[in-house]
Amino acid sequence: MKKVGLIINPVAGMGGKVGLKGTDGPKVVEKARSMGARPESADKATLALQPLSAIKEEITIVTCPGEMGEDTARRCGFEPELVSGIGDPSTEEDTEKAAKEMLERGVDLLLFVGGDGTARNIYNAIGDDSPVPALGIPAGVKIHSAVYATNPRNAGELAVQFLKDAGLPVRRSEVMDIDEDAFREGRLSARLYGYLQVPCSGELMQHLKVGGAETEESVLEAIAENVVEKMEENVVYIVGPGSTIGPIMTKLGLSNTLLGVDVVKNGQLLASDVNEKQLLELIEGEKAKIIVTVIGGQGYIFGRGNQQISAQVIRKAGKDNIIVVATREKIFSLEYERLLVDTGDEEVNRMLCGYLRIVTGYNEELMYRVTC
Repeated sequence: MKKVGLIINPVAGMGGKVGLKGTDGPKVVEKARSMGARPESADKATLALQPLSAIKEEITIVTCPGEMGEDTARRCGFEPELVSGIGDPSTEEDTEKAAKEMLERGVDLLLFVGGDGTARNIYNAIGDDSPVPALGIPAGVKIHSAVYATNPRNAGELAVQFLKDAGLPVRRSEVMDIDEDAFREGRLSARLYGYLQVPCSGELMQHLKVGGAETEESVLEAIAENVVEKMEENVVYIVGPGSTIGPIMTKLGLSNTLLGVDVVKNGQLLASDVNEKQLLELIEGEKAKIIVTVIGGQGYIFGRGNQQISAQVIRKAGKDNIIVVATREKIFSLEYERLLVDTGDEEVNRMLCGYLRIVTGYNEELMYRVTC
């Protein structure tokens, strides 16, 4: 009988749709709640546990009481073992304490649900040289670390592969995190904290985020020229984050929220650094288009750092009204020849699958496959 540790960060990702760019710290969590944010990490954990349900007679889930794991495990049909001494509400210290106890109980795999902050907590608890592999189920706003699966369901599929195949390799993968206060001010400051051993299985694992888009001014200028020239009158444009997109706003003569989402119509700035609720209000009854770029090294276009552009927003705009921009260098540097989406809504993920055009220059485009 294999043992699987499960730790859920109950507040992971709550800041995304309301535009807070993270939920590190109780004050930020409280602000997110006051803005209407709701917890989503339990839903992500449920998606990951569904593949594991097929082998539930062969595994025991070791988890934390209540919303840190027990509630979700029981909803998915498991009868878990519980670690002790976890507070309510839980803290980062509780996450680290739980991880250490799970190692002492001899788990074969440690699953954790969250973002980069949660990955840091797991790393603090078990360190670089732990004999027990860990695997992240993505639920955070910012996920730069390479210890996460591409989406929650793939985390479950990979966990099943690992538990059933003793020969599945593991690799040391990076735990990264950024300064959230600096991030909210439009400055990206990331650092490497260490490494975790993670199961390795091709396209099921995401890669380390590569900082910085192609900086050749002429390439970005050409992309911006192409997009602005083709903008339509009386259409609301949702302009996502990223340095590749910044020149588009510059070309329009508008200020740009580098790490947030802005809204433009008829060459005028309607709103800056908006959240999901504001987006839905701004596009109600309007034709809307979404401009996003590709995360370097990972290939995500939705679900990493732009959760304000939620599944509901994407559904209202429609797949045909998504404009993806990226340099050829960024696209060709992706290890696997595909883009990724992780909107939290499997129906919308499936809608986005297939092929999308990517604007790579002036009147230059690539067709690229999207998977979920």
